Amino acid sequence: MLPVIALVGRPNVGKSTLFNRLTKSRDALVADFPGLTRDRQYGFGKLGPVPYIVIDTGGLAGAREGIDELMEQQTLKALEEADRVVFLVDAREGLTAADEHVADLVRRRDVPVTIAVNKGEGLASDMAASEFHALGLGDPVVISAAHGDRVSAMMDAILAGFEPEPAEAPADSVAVAVIGRPNVGKSTLINRLLGEERLVTFDQPGTTRDSVRVPFSRDGRDYTLIDTAGVRRRARVHESIEKFSIVKALQAMEEAAVVIAVVDAREGITEQDVSLMGLAVERGRAIIVAINKWDGLAGDRRRQIRDELDRRLPFMDFAPRYFISALHGTGVGDLMGSVDAVYAAAWRDLPTPDLTRALQSAVEAHPPPLVRGRRIRLRFAHQGGRNPPVIVIHGNQTDRLPGSYKRYLINHFRQTFGLDGTPIRLSLRTGDNPYKGRRNKLTPRQQRHRKRLIKHVKR
Repeated sequence: MLPVIALVGRPNVGKSTLFNRLTKSRDALVADFPGLTRDRQYGFGKLGPVPYIVIDTGGLAGAREGIDELMEQQTLKALEEADRVVFLVDAREGLTAADEHVADLVRRRDVPVTIAVNKGEGLASDMAASEFHALGLGDPVVISAAHGDRVSAMMDAILAGFEPEPAEAPADSVAVAVIGRPNVGKSTLINRLLGEERLVTFDQPGTTRDSVRVPFSRDGRDYTLIDTAGVRRRARVHESIEKFSIVKALQAMEEAAVVIAVVDAREGITEQDVSLMGLAVERGRAIIVAINKWDGLAGDRRRQIRDELDRRLPFMDFAPRYFISALHGTGVGDLMGSVDAVYAAAWRDLPTPDLTRALQSAVEAHPPPLVRGRRIRLRFAHQGGRNPPVIVIHGNQTDRLPGSYKRYLINHFRQTFGLDGTPIRLSLRTGDNPYKGRRNKLTPRQQRHRKRLIKHVKR
């Protein structure tokens, strides 16, 4: 499974800035205002020798009441899920009582810790790190999250010992992760697909507490269904503590070839639904949306949910939607056929001649815009990867291609090749100037002739 890295520290030490650098995104809000992040933020780490999950937590000021108490609970949950901890401190403000409070929390968890002395640009490393040795958590590492100084080297050290993920390839068994918030019906759906009560289900959030993998066969094909939380013992059902783990969902996404995202029609589309599906798309997984508990809803509510899906999930317009009842079986029979279809789309071979013809057809129907008076030229395309399909387009000024035109090309390729259910990645490459370096390739006689011509023109 993917390793989990938790970022902890007091407010305004740069956790969100480091999160954005590690995930190569702008997902975490960043501003010079203490306490901006009040909940855990999850993402896939991209800076380092192996893939990993990174958790950004709210800043801890040491208070024991109000929002600070809630933020401390969030941080403790992140520490429970983490394989490694990055404890951020501020080089310019030095060691504070709040830092010592965070250190006390970290010591309770037996997990390797790296003290990252942030905002160390322009400072001598030894001087910046000196007073943080007093925390007793090992040798501090001086970094700059904003500028990237020494961040890559720090992640190399933190992730040492974790094996790189094996190269992706089609497997005999198609792994299908069933993701969603607590109590949306994930385990009930899996039981319905299997035709038996393989997973214990209860009408209470947090029934499951660890991932469960259930192999089965259908129409001669092997599958592994992954319930992204697992089974909780009956003796502990009375507990009201929320056991849902986003980390388990993200790790299941990494293992899976196809994701079934389950949402509760009676509760609507929540921020957590949007975040989970966004992370699945970012990871390039083929995805199906199952809107559960559809039975018994009034017509007005059904129209409202459909509108909400369009409004809140515009980045999921390629994913098939199924309106189902896992409890009664309505609509569930179509899901596995859709799993086969989106899996095939994710692994489809796209021949270069066909891709180039599709590109030329798109350009003829709607040419790229002019940039500084010059037309962007898109010459040919070929496949650069599968699961998800990667289409490499060669041309000139491709770095100036607007986002709207990229979306147009993706939709054109999707319709041409039937790539419903899978994200599509475009890789744009600008060819070298054909005249670049031409002078060096001239023979001595040609170079002398060129010089005479230049002198003649100057006269």
